[in-house]
Amino acid sequence: MARFSFPHQTGFYRGKVRDVYTISGRWLVMVATDRISAFDVILPRSIPCKGQVLNQVAAYMLQATRDICPNWLVDVPAPHVSVGKKCDPFKIEMVVRGNLTGHAWRSYAAGKRVLCGVPLPGGMKENDYFPSPIITPSTKAAEGHDEDISPEEIIREGLATETEWNKLSQYALQLFERGKQIAARRGLILVDTKYEFGKLNLSAAGLSGRQGQAVGEIVLMDEVHTPDSSRYFYAEGFEERQASGEKQQQLSKEFVREWLIANDFMGKEGQTVPEMTDEWVQTISQRYIELYEKVIGEKFVPVQLSEEETQQRIIESLERLSV
Repeated sequence: MARFSFPHQTGFYRGKVRDVYTISGRWLVMVATDRISAFDVILPRSIPCKGQVLNQVAAYMLQATRDICPNWLVDVPAPHVSVGKKCDPFKIEMVVRGNLTGHAWRSYAAGKRVLCGVPLPGGMKENDYFPSPIITPSTKAAEGHDEDISPEEIIREGLATETEWNKLSQYALQLFERGKQIAARRGLILVDTKYEFGKLNLSAAGLSGRQGQAVGEIVLMDEVHTPDSSRYFYAEGFEERQASGEKQQQLSKEFVREWLIANDFMGKEGQTVPEMTDEWVQTISQRYIELYEKVIGEKFVPVQLSEEETQQRIIESLERLSV
């Protein structure tokens, strides 16, 4: 995907999945690409329609949770593009878990009974529900792997004040509850997810009057409840599968991680990403589309825009914001 250039552009950042442009120091243009990452490594082949799926699910969920906490999103000028307010991010990811799955299960199976300062009950099986959702934050690394961290360490290291941590925790648990409600209506279980928050950027002071938000206010950023940031199980048959020890049916990116693990890749030094065949790439694409249709409840319609039209739509969106 080409790198764009916009009027009043003041910055550019290429993330694992998104290309992010800063405009006038106040706005972000976030382009969701078809890149896919796992274990903090960008895999060698892109996944058709993935960027559109991620962007549209995120936009849907941001709108559906706007009453819980303010968020960064202002406009979606193209299916794979979002425009919103620039925030100063907290350098932590708020990971909320309803079930003992993924990294939490791998830690539990290895004998750990405390995760990010949270005591874990004994006698649990993989995918069991926790008595109530838990928050297991991680550091947000610019490069390499994110690391687990406890609330006490977050406050001690100055990543958030105690007041900020309490607000972040409150928001994260409320968002997770809303996500579970949305998923339940569609026959799904929201198993775990991560949220990213920031504070409205000081350079965006001119926004506060127009947008009705105060500078420094905590704002929900990035994607929400997407297949990249979340794990979903099918609700039907969940209890039966748990009772019999069967593998749960899920909609998430975890199947990609499982494929990598089965092929001896976990992002560690010296390991090589296994070959991604055309068939496997299409399988991943279809799983993303399946999740979109299941979560949103609408048929997915792929939209292919030229780079010229995408850029023009973004410029027109920024002009409406009086950039």
